[in-house]
Amino acid sequence: MDEMEWIHRHPKAEDLRVGLISWAGTYLTFEACKDTVTATAKSLGRRQTWEILVSNEHETQAVVRLKSVQGLYLLCECDGTMCYGRPRTSHHGCFLLRFHRNSKWTLQCLISGRYLESNGKDVFCTSRVLSAYHMWTPRPALHVHVILYSPIHRCYARADPTMGRIWVDAAVPCLEECGFLLHFRDGCYHLETSTHHFLSHVDRLFSQPSSQTAFHMQVRPGGLVALCDGEGGMLYPQGTHLLLGLGCNPVRGEEWFILQHCPTWVRLRSKTRRFISVIYDDEVRAASERLTPMSLFQFECDSESPTVQLLSANGYYLAQRRHRAVMADGHPLESDTFFRMHWNCGRIILQSCRGRFLGIAPNGLLMANATLPGPNEEFGILFANRPFLVLRGRYGYVGSSSGHDLIQCNQDQPDRIHLLPCQQGIYHFQAQGGSFWSITSFGTFRPWGKFALNFCIELQGSNLLTVLAPNGFYMRADQSGTLLADSEDITKECIWEF
Repeated sequence: MDEMEWIHRHPKAEDLRVGLISWAGTYLTFEACKDTVTATAKSLGRRQTWEILVSNEHETQAVVRLKSVQGLYLLCECDGTMCYGRPRTSHHGCFLLRFHRNSKWTLQCLISGRYLESNGKDVFCTSRVLSAYHMWTPRPALHVHVILYSPIHRCYARADPTMGRIWVDAAVPCLEECGFLLHFRDGCYHLETSTHHFLSHVDRLFSQPSSQTAFHMQVRPGGLVALCDGEGGMLYPQGTHLLLGLGCNPVRGEEWFILQHCPTWVRLRSKTRRFISVIYDDEVRAASERLTPMSLFQFECDSESPTVQLLSANGYYLAQRRHRAVMADGHPLESDTFFRMHWNCGRIILQSCRGRFLGIAPNGLLMANATLPGPNEEFGILFANRPFLVLRGRYGYVGSSSGHDLIQCNQDQPDRIHLLPCQQGIYHFQAQGGSFWSITSFGTFRPWGKFALNFCIELQGSNLLTVLAPNGFYMRADQSGTLLADSEDITKECIWEF
């Protein structure tokens, strides 16, 4: 079978949402309990997140509606007051969105011609004369662990720590070097590599964020972004090796990247500690103790369903075929590519759509033979492209706060959790300073433990997981802002985006 060219996956709808920051530094906010819209929030949360629905787009402007995560629309009334609800006419709730060179947006009501503005608290549409008070800064609301795809060059950005450079030359985003953390500070963005270095205005990576690593971001609906230095320089791939650097002459729109949540790539190991790998084009075996690119699989799972698809680096999905053999020749919508997943203490069990469980045959082939799962049908699963986790729950990111000695779950800026694998599916959590996570008798956490503890990770979606803490309870986000491990069952507060 010929190798399929890797096909770029379009961003998910939730990855295209944005927050809108007023001139005062506050966010446009959906106030469910007050039946109104304000701009008082200082951080980006669910109520500050908007989906931009485009009906007509040109180079510098678009006709849009703003939809909240609750499914209601931003509406402008005849007297200029703002509310939310369902549009009553075809133009009700429509705005002319203009993209400005300073990376700002303006939103002009299509019916009245008045601009959306804020006084730092209330939001209204009363003026037809454009001013600085009408400027809104879009902030992508997707998780901060991202990849950058160049639609012009059809490649992904890749950090090269040995040379201190970033290249746009990765055909498949399966390496940890393709993942970046997108930090938002004081209105600017800092792009951090997986080895904790920062993209800078000069042709090298910096070890710390500074004014030289700060970029402005131009945002377009649909996930398109461009990074610039604010003085006319744009970031784009340059030269024959596609080095990502500042320049003034991008051509054909090569300064634009599609910003997406970093996908999850995993490696699977049999009970004999051999990696599941694709060999001979599409044959799948527990073949080697050595990790190769063909031992990596993208984990694709809908959180509403307990089934998973495993996409090989050859561009095809694992699928059950004739004689119960599992082959890497499946296509996205084939029913034979969906496997029901079961978890056992961090190890995964895969059940084909025909009811049989996947295991390793005596000749090493991956087969769907067993009617009941045993040790041969359990696979160790480890992250292949994530040396650390950044966790986001219902109330914000997991991180430390200067005002608390306990780890919090409502932060705007996250902490990295370094993963030290000790068994299949079992990890030690290491804080940024090198110490370990510790747990108190109350199920709370501190980031300065001396001894490594075992945390069990189970994947619940393409970018969703649960964590079984050392005390035997699931880790959850508490509304108070404190991270807790006290849940016997998996609830919505136990699901973490990573």
